[in-house]
Amino acid sequence: MTECDDAVGIITKVTHVCFEHRLNIVRQDQFASTEDCRFFMRTVLDGDFAASPSFVDDVRAVLPGGARVTLKDGRRRRLMVLVTREAHVLGDLLIKCYSGALNAEVAAVAGNHGDLSDLCERFGVPFHLVSCEGVSRDEQERRMMECIDTVNADYVVLAKYMRILSPRMVAHYPLGRLINIHHSFLPAFMGARPYEQAFHRGVKIIGATAHFVTDNLDEGPIIEQDVIKVNHRYDAATMAKAGHDVEQMVLLRAMQRILDDKVFIHGNKTVVF
Repeated sequence: MTECDDAVGIITKVTHVCFEHRLNIVRQDQFASTEDCRFFMRTVLDGDFAASPSFVDDVRAVLPGGARVTLKDGRRRRLMVLVTREAHVLGDLLIKCYSGALNAEVAAVAGNHGDLSDLCERFGVPFHLVSCEGVSRDEQERRMMECIDTVNADYVVLAKYMRILSPRMVAHYPLGRLINIHHSFLPAFMGARPYEQAFHRGVKIIGATAHFVTDNLDEGPIIEQDVIKVNHRYDAATMAKAGHDVEQMVLLRAMQRILDDKVFIHGNKTVVF
């Protein structure tokens, strides 16, 4: 994965380095942002990387100064999933990881309620109860962060975790590590109870948004979105039931792209190949 200032001849220079290291290019995608002259490229390579220890440095050397170059393998990633009481998103993640539809394993689940511990037990996944009862918000969050850090996961997925993360918790993790599924087509209906907001507004479509978490509630870089149609017969409760499928689908597609290293964070946007 390559990100740098845009310039003439970048693709030629990078592909020539690949040739010199006897690495075969299987697939290449690139995008140049006219907004800020930033260049993004994802290259899938095949070859003997052990025989090319200087490859990343050699690629960086032919690019404009300050270029970001990363070489990632196809290993199975570890996910930490945060939940409250709703089972549909967690259940879909567990099934997709178990079946191999996602190149990841759910290493652990943590929730502020214990409702989903039985579901995790069926898949042999550890469940950690980090309750809000009898403790301050700061203390509960401190314990949750401690739990997450112990698991040492590659990504933390907020699968209908109905708690707002403090700036302290968000700042504790690099941008891109925390992923949230929000049950509306952002930027519409941010915050709590979006289906009730949608019902009172009389919308004809509802949707879901997977995004990276930032300090600004439900305003982080968007990874994936989709919608379904509703009509006047839907109340807030039936909208929520109908929305379950689109929430699962949107998060699955977002996670597939992240796990395949197809997502670049570009300011408050994303470039998704």
